[in-house]
Amino acid sequence: MPAILAKKLGMTQVFQEDGSVARVTVLEAGPCPVTAIRTPERDGYDAVQLAFGQTKEKHLTKAELGHLRKADAGPLRHVVEFRDEAAELQLGETVTVEAFAAGARVKISGTSKGKGFQGTIKRHNFASGPKSHGSHNVRAPGSIGASAWPARVMKGIRGPGQMGNKRVTQKGLEIVSIDAQQNLLLVRGSVPGPRGGLVEVRTDG
Repeated sequence: MPAILAKKLGMTQVFQEDGSVARVTVLEAGPCPVTAIRTPERDGYDAVQLAFGQTKEKHLTKAELGHLRKADAGPLRHVVEFRDEAAELQLGETVTVEAFAAGARVKISGTSKGKGFQGTIKRHNFASGPKSHGSHNVRAPGSIGASAWPARVMKGIRGPGQMGNKRVTQKGLEIVSIDAQQNLLLVRGSVPGPRGGLVEVRTDG
């Protein structure tokens, strides 16, 4: 099961051989050196650790630099572990977009765009109240509790609060094409996060 780290570059469209248009998200995926291998005997679980994102040495701690040097990797900003992924990889190898194939299905995880503190209409798609005849309840959430029992607001009530800025996984995305020379993955559909955000790409299924 291949896995790789990528940076979201943005969205565009490409014309396919049959003349149809595919709306795609462009990802700069890898190359990602393998910086650690986790084993059940030593760590208690199976995982492979990949690094991604060129940076300057001054932006990393000495401990981070030492860890990367053990795998002969340069200064890289992001280090992520993938459990039960690519068990045949060895320390020092590099994962590239060539590990994937056009037409394959992948699932992509990232941090969604943060939208700050929002009300129930924007956050949970609630309906608004009447807007005429002197109504003062246009965007208010309305009643949220019962009466004598339970005499409190039950947990899990959908209300105002922070919207976005959470880990989101989009499943079933199709790889439209791969550009191995420029390390690009073109994935049909939208991907969580803003332009320039870090995402994790795994095979789906």
